[in-house]
Amino acid sequence: MTQNRSKHYMARALLAAGLMIAGDSAMSLEQPDYTVVFRDGDVEYRQYEPYLVSETVIDNVSSYQAAGNEGFRRLFRYITGGNVSRAKIAMTAPVAQTLASEKIEMTVPVQQGRSTDGWRVAFMLPTQYTLETAPAPTDPRVHVREVPGRLMAVLRYSGRWTEKNYAKRKDQLRTSIVSESVMPLGDMQSALYNAPFTPPFLRRNEVMVEVDRLPAKAQSVAAGTDNAARAAAY
Repeated sequence: MTQNRSKHYMARALLAAGLMIAGDSAMSLEQPDYTVVFRDGDVEYRQYEPYLVSETVIDNVSSYQAAGNEGFRRLFRYITGGNVSRAKIAMTAPVAQTLASEKIEMTVPVQQGRSTDGWRVAFMLPTQYTLETAPAPTDPRVHVREVPGRLMAVLRYSGRWTEKNYAKRKDQLRTSIVSESVMPLGDMQSALYNAPFTPPFLRRNEVMVEVDRLPAKAQSVAAGTDNAARAAAY
């Protein structure tokens, strides 16, 4: 087994351990609060509430998986005591990864993206923390910040965590929103919710991007629902 492959499995083992400690199921982990405001086929438009993330930027790494593995290791050390308070911070989901040149979107999943500036990987912090009370990281490469509320277009899929699968779903999401004249605000990001031992067909993976508006047909659907409700009242 090569050294790179060993590092890959080590990082995924850490993810498995973190999820097992937190309850063995991604659904038992705290996740960012959002409301699904519209569905367009397989694409959900979600309004996210603000939340805090711990994040790190991986420089000079071209590989999606290598950047995700290194980012996860840094952040896992932070939540397992690598902070000035030596506090143990609960695991959340998903893990998020996106372009380092863009503002981080969701966290936990693991979310990921790439640019000439590197990759940005983030964990959501549990909602018990504020910017004032979140433990300060001891690793200067890890930072805590607030992600503002935003409207996101999201495509959920199952399967393995591969750059090929990510690229395919990213293109599918982009095609869907552009066909509705919805503009992306920033770059795509990935979100991973499950431990490595989860069978691929049961995994929850997502690609997402901040958008400027809902599709025009969302207003038509809303108007039709209102008309039906008024008619039923008579």
